[in-house]
Formats: sequence, C-alpha cells, structure tokens
Amino acid sequence: MTRTMLQAKLHRVRVTDADLHYEGSCGIDELLLEASGIREYQQVEIYNINNGERFATYAIQAARRSGTISLNGAAARKAMVGDLLIIAAYAGLTAEELPTWHPVIVLVDEHNRPQRSVIPREPIGRS
Repeated sequence: MTRTMLQAKLHRVRVTDADLHYEGSCGIDELLLEASGIREYQQVEIYNINNGERFATYAIQAARRSGTISLNGAAARKAMVGDLLIIAAYAGLTAEELPTWHPVIVLVDEHNRPQRSVIPREPIGRS
C-alpha cells in the first residue's frame, strides 16, 4: 500500500501571467522548480488563496530568476494576475519510506524569489 503525501509546496507565490490561449499548464520559474524538487511536466495542485479555486494541472519551466508564475489555457480562468497561490505536488510513499519522509516547503518574497525552504524537523507520516 502507498500513501499520498505532500512532496513539495510553493507557498504564497503570486500569479504574474495568465494566457487563456496557451495550450495549458502552469509556468514556474526554474529556480522555484529546483528549490522545491517539482519536475517539469509533473502534476501539481493549485490552491488560489484569493478566491478559493482549487485545480490540477502540470508544471512547465519558466525562465530562471524571472519570478514567473503563469497560468495557461483553462487554468487562466481560475486566477487573476496578482492572486496568491499555493502550488503543491504529492508523491506516493510506501510504509518503509514514511518514517523518514520530509516535504519541502518553499517560502518566497513578493517577487516570487525563494527566501528559504522549510523541512519539518521531525519526519511525518508515521504509520
């Protein structure tokens, strides 16, 4: 059996672009992808702090150090430029992996630059 656990979270990133006519996805600054461990084309859940919308899409790489968080295609209808988001990725973990698992939580400044990554002190998900 596996459990779906939080892998990584980009906390309170700000939407910089929305393009309804793009093919779909969420563009994320390459630096934020690296800091969080989220991979390009990985499924992400997006939670809009401003309006309560919650939806799934996939991550694509945006220019490094651009601060870009872009919602593309249908996702562009779920947020406005300036809205604050939580972007989360999840992973399936086995019972053996759970005792030592730590999610990565990336905190950002007002320009979507990573300020620090938070890793809980104690492992989570003990079965």
